[in-house]
Amino acid sequence: MIRGWIGLLFALAVLAQDQPYADPSRHVRTYEGPGREEPDPTDLREVLIGYFGPADPSHPVGGMLWQGATLAIEDANRAGGYRGLPFCLLPEWSENPWQGGPAQLVHAVYADHVWAIVGGIDGATTHLAEQVVAKANLPLVNPAGTDHAIHAANVPWIFSVPPGDNLQAPVLSEAIRRAGVPYAVFSSTDHDSRAFLAELKLAPALHVEFEAGAQHSAALAERLAGVKAVVVLADAQDTARVTDAIRATGFKGPVFSRAMLQLAEIAPAFRTRFVSRFEHAPDAAAAHAYDAVTLVVTALRNSGLNRARLRDAIQALSPYQGVSGLIQWDALGRNTRAVRLAAP
Repeated sequence: MIRGWIGLLFALAVLAQDQPYADPSRHVRTYEGPGREEPDPTDLREVLIGYFGPADPSHPVGGMLWQGATLAIEDANRAGGYRGLPFCLLPEWSENPWQGGPAQLVHAVYADHVWAIVGGIDGATTHLAEQVVAKANLPLVNPAGTDHAIHAANVPWIFSVPPGDNLQAPVLSEAIRRAGVPYAVFSSTDHDSRAFLAELKLAPALHVEFEAGAQHSAALAERLAGVKAVVVLADAQDTARVTDAIRATGFKGPVFSRAMLQLAEIAPAFRTRFVSRFEHAPDAAAAHAYDAVTLVVTALRNSGLNRARLRDAIQALSPYQGVSGLIQWDALGRNTRAVRLAAP
């Protein structure tokens, strides 16, 4: 009898070890602190929204994001701004964001009194912005970072417009699995590529890591011997560079990358306005940035000029039909929109 009870208790203990003590993804995050009682300021000439990214349309990573954000502000001001006051993006950026970025964001928050921040331009810079808003208590709407860890700290001030790696990776992983052939993975050492690789949970025949911007030599052909497919995980520029190098070896097998994923279904009206304004078509990043800024603008009109009430209003907008598709927050503030493979 005693042995039976001991065995039962042991089994229950083992099962308990597999269960998390607390799972924040099952409970909608809210902010329970002070601030909602603060009145709106009455001496403003403009309504500032912080932007953590380069204000440069030609920037290789952030250019499309800036154009999408700019168009959103222009549309908002044509619609009357905020009760007659113009909305204004306040960009803060450093090409070495780990060194200068946080200080600039802190200045925007405490000296310029922005009401929210839109940014950064990838997972790493969004983590930097996360550290600031978690201390300052103001909303961050992320238009670009897809790293699942952005929401792992259970900070109730963060909302992400693009579907995260947790939704993207299974779609690409299934496509690779269906190929049913030995494959190699070529992945960049940058933060976002490593985070995505961890979500893919692959077991390739060969894994090659390379530094961002690296040139790939003719020796690449020797590494491809014996594999029938290749997975490239890098930013857009490095993905194109590595793919070109792979094809230059005569490799005929499939090459998988995140470019195969359909992250946004860009609204035709937005596409038309974007082309008219910037003379080229928008990509998913432009649409996500437009939606990020428009969410802040719409929420401000509902909440008034109050950071805590603005956070509540951004959360309450879900589900929201954006130019990138449906935006519907989960308990952690992530967009739950499904991801699919893009049409060939």
